Amino acid sequence: MDSRVLGRLRQHELVENEQLKTGHHVSDLPNKAISKQNSTQKVKVLNNYFFRNRDVYISKHDRFADYPTHSHQFLEMNYMLNGSCDQIVDGKEIHLNKGDLLLIDVGCSHSIKKLNEADLLINLLFRDQSISINLLDDMRRSNSVLYDFLINRVSGSDNSLKYIIFRNNIDNDIQYTMEDIITEYYSKREFSDSIIKSYLSILLTKLVRHYHVPTDQKNPQQKLMVQILKDISTDFRTINLTDLAKKYGYNKNYLSNFIKKEAGKSFSTLVMNQRLIQAHSQITSTTLPISEIIDNIGMKNKTSFYKKYKAYYLMMPGDERK
Repeated sequence: MDSRVLGRLRQHELVENEQLKTGHHVSDLPNKAISKQNSTQKVKVLNNYFFRNRDVYISKHDRFADYPTHSHQFLEMNYMLNGSCDQIVDGKEIHLNKGDLLLIDVGCSHSIKKLNEADLLINLLFRDQSISINLLDDMRRSNSVLYDFLINRVSGSDNSLKYIIFRNNIDNDIQYTMEDIITEYYSKREFSDSIIKSYLSILLTKLVRHYHVPTDQKNPQQKLMVQILKDISTDFRTINLTDLAKKYGYNKNYLSNFIKKEAGKSFSTLVMNQRLIQAHSQITSTTLPISEIIDNIGMKNKTSFYKKYKAYYLMMPGDERK
C-alpha cells in the first residue's frame, strides 16, 4: 500500500487525541448527518449526508474509545487494514482480524469496541444506486449468498442476513483491491470518484468469486424485478410503464403495483433516480454543459431537474464542479 497514505492513516486525528485522553467517545458528526426522526432513540441513524459530492465515502474509524450503537440508511463495509477489532452487529459479537471485511446492511445496528494504536479500521460507505444492475445480471449464475444480498438490496427486498463477514482470502486478492480503493480515495486525484466506483464493482465481483457460499434458488418475483431494474438502467431516457407492461405481458396497473411492492418505490421514482445518477456521472466526469446533460438523460424541464438533483444529492449540479 502507498506508504504516504498508510502514514497518514496512522497519525492521530484531533478526535483521537481527545478520546485517548478521556477514554470516552467524541462525536464529530454534524446534526445533518443524523436522521431527525430517530433523534429520540438510543440508536443513532446516519443518513445520506456523507454522499453530498461523492458516490462512495471512506473514512478511518477513530481509535481509543468505544463507538456507540448506530445504524445507517446506506450500506457499509468495515475493512480491517491492520490489527483487529470487536463489534456487536445485530446483537452478535464479531471479531475482525487483519484483512477481514464486514458488509453491513441498511438499518442493521452495530457498535464498535475501542481500537488501539495499531488497529486501523476503514469504513467504506455506499448506497444502493452504486450497485450496478448490469454487474449483478452478469453474476446471476454465481449461486452466492452475497449475490442474493445485493439483489435484495437493489430490489427493495428485506435481507434475512443483516451482515456478511469475508475472512482474509489466501491470495490477498481482496486486500489488494481494498488498498487500491483506499489509496485512490486519500490521494484525491482527478476523476477519483469514478475510479473508486469502478473499483467497488471489482471488489463486489471478487467477493462473489472468492466467497462462493451456496444459497436458495431465486424466486420468480425477484428475477422479474431485477430484469425491470436492468431495463430502467439501460433505457432510462425513454422507458415508460405502458411499453414495459406490454414487454412482460402484464396489465399496466398490475405491473405498477408489483414494482412498488417489490422495490419499495414507484416506477416513476426509479426512472427519475436513474436519470439523476446518470446526470451525476456526466457532471463529475465530463465538461459537458449542464443543459446538454439534462437533455442527455431525457429530461426537458430544467427547473424540475435542479430541484430533484438538489433533493437527491443535497447540492446543486454546478457545485459539483467547484
